[in-house]
Amino acid sequence: MVVNRILTNILSDRLPETRDFFTGLLDLQVNFEEDWYVHLSAPGNLGLEVAVWRRDHELIPQAHRAAPCGTILTVVVDDVDAVHERAVTMGVEVVAPPRDQFYGQRSCLVLDPNGLLVDVSTPVSRTVS
Repeated sequence: MVVNRILTNILSDRLPETRDFFTGLLDLQVNFEEDWYVHLSAPGNLGLEVAVWRRDHELIPQAHRAAPCGTILTVVVDDVDAVHERAVTMGVEVVAPPRDQFYGQRSCLVLDPNGLLVDVSTPVSRTVS
């Protein structure tokens, strides 16, 4: 078997706000948009993508329309501190401000409009003594 693509789809009651969260905070571009679906990607790299589905759309089984829980979407960027500043300016809920992690990343945690935890991180160099 060959995997050709993996795409994260976020269920939402707030499609416009979720679209604006990802375009405003991370500069993602809208590639396709309907009243029930928005497809976003990084400019110049369609393989870095995320989509948003309207939670109550007929394609989503009734039993699977709950808000996200137990999921973290990680986005690796070149400057987590700049994204954090942008999040504060946008009024995005910051769960944890940027901090250096033991595993070699500097990361912060924010919530998207649906309550999805988004880990924004940047690799940092680690010096070994």
